[in-house]
Amino acid sequence: MRSDFLPFSRPAISEAEIAAVAEVLRSGWITTGPQCRAFEQEFQAYCRAAGAVAVNSATAGMHIMLKALGIGPGDEVITPSLTWVSTVNLITLAGATPVFADVDRDTLMVTAATVEPCLSPRTRLIIPVHFAGAALDLDPLHKLAEKAGVPLLEDAAHAAGSEYRGRKIGAAGSAIFSFHPIKNLTCGEGGMILAEDRALLEKLRRLRFHGLGVDAHDRDTQGRAPQAEVLEPGYKYNLTDIAAALGRGQLARLDDFIVRRRRLAERYHERLAEIDELHPLKVPDYPMRHAWHLFIVRLAKAAGVAGREAFMAGLKERNIGTGIHFKAVHEQKFYRETLKIKPGSLPATEWNSARLCSLPLFPEMTFDDVDDVVNAIKEVLA
Repeated sequence: MRSDFLPFSRPAISEAEIAAVAEVLRSGWITTGPQCRAFEQEFQAYCRAAGAVAVNSATAGMHIMLKALGIGPGDEVITPSLTWVSTVNLITLAGATPVFADVDRDTLMVTAATVEPCLSPRTRLIIPVHFAGAALDLDPLHKLAEKAGVPLLEDAAHAAGSEYRGRKIGAAGSAIFSFHPIKNLTCGEGGMILAEDRALLEKLRRLRFHGLGVDAHDRDTQGRAPQAEVLEPGYKYNLTDIAAALGRGQLARLDDFIVRRRRLAERYHERLAEIDELHPLKVPDYPMRHAWHLFIVRLAKAAGVAGREAFMAGLKERNIGTGIHFKAVHEQKFYRETLKIKPGSLPATEWNSARLCSLPLFPEMTFDDVDDVVNAIKEVLA
């Protein structure tokens, strides 16, 4: 058994990135400013996107996108239930109704075939989710959305650096990224919205900072009047230069992170082939680049939540950390009691929700660490 604990995730922060943050602290300007602007430009260029708006979390980005798109009471928004709960919370808080599309059983992502039955005259938005670093099959989803006359907003929280048919996620359409500490690229906390529509981008910039026509850095450096005009009510969702400086350093290393994650994932696949009771997620067969944000397995033999809890507890006793990504939203207490979705309505979602488990995966892991995880799994399942 390992003598030290292996967490399921750990950020890879370099001394150069620590120095860059320290330099911001010494600069006299630590909130949204030149570092944030540079980070927006660099991430936009990396993804070859039309425009970028940095925010202090992906949740904040989703909030102002829903606001900018006018989502409200009487509207329906299609999204998977097998996702982090923040998107569904925001749909609900906007007064709209979440409509859950089932996922592919082995990729955990929605498809055009699972989304289409959810469309109705009240559908105002589709939010599919790239999962674990894999990219959605976007072309059929875009065709479906265009045919229905409904915008499509990609939840790309797991997909920094992922590609679909040779282009980066975020290169076209609209997408929201997360830079939470467990993500492939972290700012500590932070997010980025990429979009093509110039008017939408300007609206998002206003909404992230009180609805002002310019931000504080603009007013200070461009000689604007100290009191900017409020053009519409907005929020306080701007990203600090402290966070952006870290994000810029992480972005410069993102492709190297992904190469390392892929090698670790390959080692997992090689070793887990020895264990019949576990089923890793399927890598989609359409052209894509997997960013390997998470390595997820499903327990077949130890079926159900109780079996998974025992499995995870057994690994923890052997100094192996794990995670759950995710418990289905419609099975959470609030949504279970308010939406009252009949059990069995989302079969692939529910099957995975009771069985999935995230194994350790981060760039500073070694092959020996992977072997420790697999050997511990064998002991627990024996």
